Amino acid sequence: MKYQHLIPVTIVTGFLGSGKTTLLSSLIKSRQTRRLALLINEFGEVSIDGALINGSVGGDEHVRIHDFPYGLIAYGDDEHFVPTMQAIAKRRANVDHVLIETSGLALPTAVMELLQSPELAEDFILDATLAVVDTPLLLSDQFDRELSQDSPHAAVADSVATMFEQQLEYADVVVLNKIDTLDENALLLAEQRVRDRAPNVRFLELAYDAQLDIRLALGLRLHQPTFTVCANSFALAKTRMNSHTHRAAMPGSDTPTLASHVRLNGHAHSGLAGHCHGLTTHKHFHEQDPGWLSFVLRSPEPQHAETIKQALIEVAKAEPLLRCKGFILLAEHSVLVQGVRTRIAISSGTAKQSSKESELVFIGYHLNRNTVAALLSKLTGTVWK
Repeated sequence: MKYQHLIPVTIVTGFLGSGKTTLLSSLIKSRQTRRLALLINEFGEVSIDGALINGSVGGDEHVRIHDFPYGLIAYGDDEHFVPTMQAIAKRRANVDHVLIETSGLALPTAVMELLQSPELAEDFILDATLAVVDTPLLLSDQFDRELSQDSPHAAVADSVATMFEQQLEYADVVVLNKIDTLDENALLLAEQRVRDRAPNVRFLELAYDAQLDIRLALGLRLHQPTFTVCANSFALAKTRMNSHTHRAAMPGSDTPTLASHVRLNGHAHSGLAGHCHGLTTHKHFHEQDPGWLSFVLRSPEPQHAETIKQALIEVAKAEPLLRCKGFILLAEHSVLVQGVRTRIAISSGTAKQSSKESELVFIGYHLNRNTVAALLSKLTGTVWK
């Protein structure tokens, strides 16, 4: 098999609200001449991320997007993944790289398994798996199992921690995102927490303003049969910092953090020893925890931005809500809402055209739709259902 003829695939994973879609949008904008195919997977019945990515593409004919808004991509009951990839392979002359964004409640292992299946192995090769991390959430101990087993939120903490740790475990590259307001000490602590959970991660990258140098995200070739360090990767590293040190051995759980994060300006390599993700490594499929629920609430009445923001914060305080996103209808237009727990952001510059109602996706652990709808209706003074 001639590996140079295989289409490289990069998997982008990360827990709910880590910023995968924003990061992908920035990669698309910096794609240069690369022709890309994107598979976008969301846990929910409405594709918000797909709409945002489509908006960033702006009709670029060299970027094609395939939405997977239902279920988990490449998992057992997904009948669309393999045919979609085979269709991409048939137009390989117009595809340089495939990017797959998994749901925030999925592991990349299902995709990795199918890439090595007889149906796809002759056309595709895994380039790398990137795990995007919400760094402030990591530093706030929200991924720790600190809650008492008697606490009503203990099950939520355990499920969140398990999913987060497994996503890191199967990643080649961890991207620390949402770091613009963090100082050096916070970044050092974040690095240590990542390494404590996933000592075999090879690259640790920083994404200021949710941007990652595309040369350090695509074309890493980490899963060719005999892995060697990419010459262009080290050449780029040498041009961007004066003191790059190559660690010969894979860092372990007791590996110390770097003395300074100046070396982490987008290309810190935390070990480059062999790290094979083969079928033996990822034999199992991750079974979806039935406690994770997603639903959509809609309201035909105009909303007030600050009122809906405060209402969503109160809902997140009262209920096991981990993620909300969608568009809300104001007096004259719709705006984007993105929420991670009690952190709610309303982007006035991102509007959904011709929207006649507000539409929000809610994701949580054993989240009750009727309870959330009633609370949101009460707090906003409008009907949500």
